[in-house]
Amino acid sequence: MTVKERLQDDMKSAMRSGEKERLATIRLVLAAIKQREVDERIQLDDVQTLSVIEKMVKQRKESITQFEAGGRADLVAKENAELAILEAYLPQRLSDAEVDALIDAAIAATAAASIKDMGKVVAHVKTAAQGRADMAVVSGRVKARLSG
Repeated sequence: MTVKERLQDDMKSAMRSGEKERLATIRLVLAAIKQREVDERIQLDDVQTLSVIEKMVKQRKESITQFEAGGRADLVAKENAELAILEAYLPQRLSDAEVDALIDAAIAATAAASIKDMGKVVAHVKTAAQGRADMAVVSGRVKARLSG
């Protein structure tokens, strides 16, 4: 079962059980997926679908930061609820040790020696850790490893 099919099945079950918040969030995800499919005239596979969900997770995290700064506890709670629903569709996150192992393997595979090779290493890690690691954190670690 693809991620998109799972979303559609979960939408139906949320409708039946009357979970309004869950239903609204799943509809947002499906709308974002459909929008990207229409814009690019393609059918999204699981990797592309997960990237749409990751983008939505990142947006929610940024919104939470902004709402906390603005003192809007009601909106923080709403965004946290949406975030929890969205993260349920992402694969299990990698541990710090697993991320470090991927970085080591990528450095070895690309023969990276300096900070100039950072792009190659990050791209290599991104393909291996798709949806399972925060690429901003990975990028910072790669930069630290190559410059040190």
